[in-house]
Amino acid sequence: MTQGSGRIAPRRGLFGWCLYDWANSAFPTVITTFVFSAYFTKAIAADEISGTAQWGIAISLSGLFVALLSPFLGAIADHGGRRKPWVFVLTLLCVVASALLWLARPETNFIILALSLAALANFAFEMAMVFYNAMLPDLVPRQRIGRLSGWGWGLGYAGGLVCLGLILVLLVQAETPIFGLDKESFEHIRATGPMVAIWMAVFAAPFFLWTPDRPDQGISFAAALKRGIATLIDTFRRVREYSQIVRFLIARMMYTEGLNTLFTFGGIYAAGTFGMEFDELILFGIALNVTAGLGAAAFAWVDDRIGPKRTILIAVTGLTVLGAVLLFVEGKALFWTFALPLGIFVGPAQAASRTMMARLAPPRMMTEMFGLYALSGKATAFLGPALLAWMTVVFASQRAGMAVIMVFFLLGLVLLMGVADKRD
Repeated sequence: MTQGSGRIAPRRGLFGWCLYDWANSAFPTVITTFVFSAYFTKAIAADEISGTAQWGIAISLSGLFVALLSPFLGAIADHGGRRKPWVFVLTLLCVVASALLWLARPETNFIILALSLAALANFAFEMAMVFYNAMLPDLVPRQRIGRLSGWGWGLGYAGGLVCLGLILVLLVQAETPIFGLDKESFEHIRATGPMVAIWMAVFAAPFFLWTPDRPDQGISFAAALKRGIATLIDTFRRVREYSQIVRFLIARMMYTEGLNTLFTFGGIYAAGTFGMEFDELILFGIALNVTAGLGAAAFAWVDDRIGPKRTILIAVTGLTVLGAVLLFVEGKALFWTFALPLGIFVGPAQAASRTMMARLAPPRMMTEMFGLYALSGKATAFLGPALLAWMTVVFASQRAGMAVIMVFFLLGLVLLMGVADKRD
C-alpha cells in the first residue's frame, strides 16, 4: 500500500495502530512526566534542585542519541521495507528498562541506576516512534491522515489516563497497596516501572498482530545499511529541493523542544512549586490526559478540514498563552484552573505535526523523513532540559526554569509562519 493510493488498511489494522499509542503512552505519562520523575527528585536525589538538573541531563542525553541515530536508521528501514521489526525490538527494550526501574531504591547511591534505566527506556521509546509514525501514510489516503493521527493521539491519552488511574487506586491511595507493597520504602511508587512494562507489552500486541506492514524488499541488512546511508547523504546534498520540509522541521524543532521540556518537567514543577504529593500528581495527570485526549480527538477533523499548519498554529498559541499564565499563578486552585485547559492544545500540536510531515514527505523516503522528523524533535533535546536546569539552579527557582519553555513556543510560532500548508 502506498501513500495516496486511496486504499485503507483493514479496520482491525487501523485499530491496532491506534492501540499502540494507547500502549506506549503509559511510559511518558507515568515515568518521565508525572510519577517516576517526581519520585526521583523527591526521594532518590539529594534534593529537588539537583534532582531536577540530573533528570534533565539524563533525558537530554537520551534525546541526543535519538537525534544522531534516527535519520540513519530511518533511511535503512526505507530500503529494507518492513518497519514493524524495528518497532518490536525497540518496544521490547523500553519494556525491559521500565521493568528494571523497580530496583531504584530511595537512596542517593541509586541515582546512576535510576537515571541510566530512565534514559535507556526513553531512547527506545522515542526511536520506536520513528518507525511507527512512518507507517501512518501507508494505512489511509492522504485526506484521512489527520483523522487517523488524531485518533491515535487521543487513544494514547486515554491509555495514559487509565494507566494512571489504576496506579492511583491500586498503588498510591490504597491503604495497603496491591501485593502488600511497602510504602515506607516507596515500593508502591517503584512498582510503576513494572506496571508500565506490563501495560506496554499487553496492549502493543494487537499492533504487531493486525497492522499491515510494507513488504520486505528482499535485501540484506548490510545492503540496506549501505543504501540507506548513501540515500541520507544524498538527501543532505539536495536539501534545497526539500526547502519546505526543512523549514517545517526547524519550526517543529523549536515548539517541540518546548513540549518535550514541558512533559519532562511538568510533574516536577507541580510537585516542587505547588507542593503536590504523589496522589495529587496522579489525579492531575489523569485530568490533564482527559483534556489532552479530548483536544486530540476533536482537532482530528479540524486537521483534515483546515490543514495541519493552521491546526498547529492554533495549538501552539494556546500553549504559549496558558503556559505564560502558569508561570505567575499562586496556589493549587489556580494551577489546576489554567493547567487543565492547556492540555486541550497538547494533543493537536503533536498529531497535526505528524500529519504535516506525512503530507510533505516523498512516499519513497517516508521512514527517512520521519527519521529527520525525530531529529527535529530531538536535535536540541539537550537544550531545553539543560537551559531549564541551568536557569533553575542560577535563580534557585523552578518558575525561572520553566520560563524557557515559552521562548521555544514563540520561536516555533514565528518560524512556522513561513511554511506552506500542503493540503492536496
